[in-house]
Amino acid sequence: MSEALAATGQVSVETLKQLLDAFNQHKLDRIMEFFSDDATFDMPRGPRPWGARYVGSDQVRKGLATRFVGIPDVHYAADRHWVSGDRGASEWLLTGTSVAGQKIRVQGCDLFEFRDGKIIRKDSYWKLVEPLAGSIRRKA
Repeated sequence: MSEALAATGQVSVETLKQLLDAFNQHKLDRIMEFFSDDATFDMPRGPRPWGARYVGSDQVRKGLATRFVGIPDVHYAADRHWVSGDRGASEWLLTGTSVAGQKIRVQGCDLFEFRDGKIIRKDSYWKLVEPLAGSIRRKA
């Protein structure tokens, strides 16, 4: 975990940058240091309106690991971060190649909630990137 976080017990923009660095290095153990034991993680996709939800550190770890399995070269860039009190957000551009060979380039964001300097909730969103059905024409 970051020295800044350990010193203050507060999450900062720098903390979220360090978290993203850990994601880009695919270091799951390091990523998990940022989460509380009772954290929840909501994936962008899943069977419910909130996607797939993982509760508790073991389940959050399993959920996060699926990102590296499904997109082995996943990388986050063009990132921006905000923190205000016990809430925060990160915007990013995710790129990579799925195990099926599909190239992925999608913007997304994470909404965070914090307690005692740890993430207690990570809610992830991705844009849906798909071809338009039919063409859109402008009237002259």
